[in-house]
Amino acid sequence: MSHAGYRRLMSLDRERVLKEAAALLTRRATASMDEIARAAGISRATLHRHFAGRDALVRALEQLGIERFGRALDEARLEEGDAADAVRRLIDRAEPVAGLLSFLYTENQLFEDEMDEGWNRLDARVQALFLRGQEEGAFRVDLSPAWLTDALYGLIASGAWAVHDGRVAAKDLTRMIAELLLGGARRRAER
Repeated sequence: MSHAGYRRLMSLDRERVLKEAAALLTRRATASMDEIARAAGISRATLHRHFAGRDALVRALEQLGIERFGRALDEARLEEGDAADAVRRLIDRAEPVAGLLSFLYTENQLFEDEMDEGWNRLDARVQALFLRGQEEGAFRVDLSPAWLTDALYGLIASGAWAVHDGRVAAKDLTRMIAELLLGGARRRAER
């Protein structure tokens, strides 16, 4: 096999390992490296060839989360239509990655470098959506866009755990998050 062919094979294996690790860790955040290796169908030694330890694995999962949430932001077309509808689209597009976001949201922040930069870029896009809603008069101005963004992330993370634990039906997750968030964020008519 050529060197390029070997690198492609390793990349595909790495992607599969990340997918399996994300699936397991979203169900059991405290899973050991041995359990992650078993879930991926590989030996612990093979897992360590891909990731030197849990920190390296979490770093790779964080990068995956940044990529997937960035894709959800793109698919939600945040600039189109009114801000409340864009928030609903975002929640809907983020739902498939909610479990991974939940794990990352609750995992200790191990890295304060390029990962922060990636999350900061995504945060800025979500905050811009809430700011647009405020400027359009749809959202309350006494709640900062940064707070509304954090509330959105918290609801997505909590919702993923509620679905995992069977307290919420997966089909209801998007609606429930949108109703709770938008119910509190909407500007009410003055009386």
